[in-house]
Amino acid sequence: MKAGVGIDPRLGLSRQQQTELVKEAARLGFDSLWTPAGVTVRSIFLTCRDWWEASGLSVGTSVIPFPGWSLPTLAAEAASLNDLCGGKFSLGIGLGAYPSPALLRQLNLPKVPTVTYTREYLSGLQTLLKGETLDADGQGVKLHGLRLAFEAPKTPVYLAAMGERMLRLAGECADGVTPNWCSAAQIAWMRTYVNQGAQKAGRTAADVPFALYIRVCIDEDEDAARRTFAGNMLGYAMARPGQPKDSGYRAHFGRMGFEEVLTDLERRRDQGAKVSELVDLVPPELLRRVGYFGRADGAAEALRVLAADLDEAMVRLITVRSGDLDACVAAITACQPSGWAAWASPRM
Repeated sequence: MKAGVGIDPRLGLSRQQQTELVKEAARLGFDSLWTPAGVTVRSIFLTCRDWWEASGLSVGTSVIPFPGWSLPTLAAEAASLNDLCGGKFSLGIGLGAYPSPALLRQLNLPKVPTVTYTREYLSGLQTLLKGETLDADGQGVKLHGLRLAFEAPKTPVYLAAMGERMLRLAGECADGVTPNWCSAAQIAWMRTYVNQGAQKAGRTAADVPFALYIRVCIDEDEDAARRTFAGNMLGYAMARPGQPKDSGYRAHFGRMGFEEVLTDLERRRDQGAKVSELVDLVPPELLRRVGYFGRADGAAEALRVLAADLDEAMVRLITVRSGDLDACVAAITACQPSGWAAWASPRM
């Protein structure tokens, strides 16, 4: 079991504070550092370079929304960073908001079936990252005679996946799978479909490691930690007005037992309730299915359960107050791998 730390730009940490945090993560015995990414935010490749130089730990993205990147540019950036840090970079990709009409219009993207688009992009990315020439004439990827102009260690590409078809694709093609917001039972459910895809491609479960963010919000004020954690979760779990409830994160949370609660919360929101009012209506036992909130002394035991079926668990930090380095350090200290990683081993 590998143990990582997930550092979100929304924590509000300065670059200097991030440097202090990643150095402490290395001292505490973590293996890796991970960050989410966006289309117009500060370059995560620069961020990952900073972290690697400060800590020596492996670095990774979970995940980059690939529709916002041209395939050759993303391959070149990933290979460049992996070359610089001696093969210690992993690239996680996902669809992000694709295929929302707003994103299609904003980035002038083609509308392609999601699994088809992902398969084409993933295949093309892996071809370039292996140093091979890419010729593709698909629905979403049309590129010919492209090859990276330099050699670099092969960069593993992890795929964000939650639904059955995308999980099978990850098992068939990806170098790893990085889902999000999962209970231990949901990971076991996901492994079934990843293994189906792996078997179809003549691979084994060991060829497709699972790496998951496990969110933690640690604070002596347990009620504040609960409310902050719940607010963060609801930003993913609730369907926006007019959006379907049978796909994406909404369906994902529904499968984990949140259906009745989310239906009620969405009704209340549509009637004018604010998220700050809704957070108190989420049962704590549901929240603890997908992460941990509260005092430091309960974190290790929670992680032993939540990480039980993973290959790599990334402790994704949430804090009550923005820019609170002390809270981040306290969280990774409470979650240091010696307290839980040795008790968790992936099921193959």
